[in-house]
Amino acid sequence: MQDEQNFSAEGGCACGGVRYRLASRPLFVHCCHCRWCQRESGAAFALNALIEAGRVEILKAAPTPVVTPTHSGKGQEFHRCPKCQVALWSHYAGMGGKVCFIRVGTLDNPDLLAPDIHIFTSTKQAWVNLEGGAPAVAEYYSKKDYWPEASLERWRALGA
Repeated sequence: MQDEQNFSAEGGCACGGVRYRLASRPLFVHCCHCRWCQRESGAAFALNALIEAGRVEILKAAPTPVVTPTHSGKGQEFHRCPKCQVALWSHYAGMGGKVCFIRVGTLDNPDLLAPDIHIFTSTKQAWVNLEGGAPAVAEYYSKKDYWPEASLERWRALGA
């Protein structure tokens, strides 16, 4: 595992039209098992790496923002390749454009970012086994209880 100072990861869409780089290790990685993420991803969960938008460097072509409905009613802004429509990251209404929720599966090496926590496990698929891995919570959680201090400091610097 790379430390934050030396961390770098690149990713992109399926057609190669959009490429990006993470300039540092993410703040935290969520494996979300809510029904909305299941619907949007077409899978049992969504794996999102939370990182400051300023630490996401566009290397080739910018993705297109597309707003989709959410359970909260505030919407979620997906950033998709304009050609192949792969969702690369999203912004949630509560944080605006300050934080990107990077879709870990769009990284060239998604093995770099395992989940730090499983959230909304009250609605996870029954066949998903979470034994022996990251902490799991039924709904959401308090950052102060799970995030490392360095990530909390970065979060506070965002004014979030």
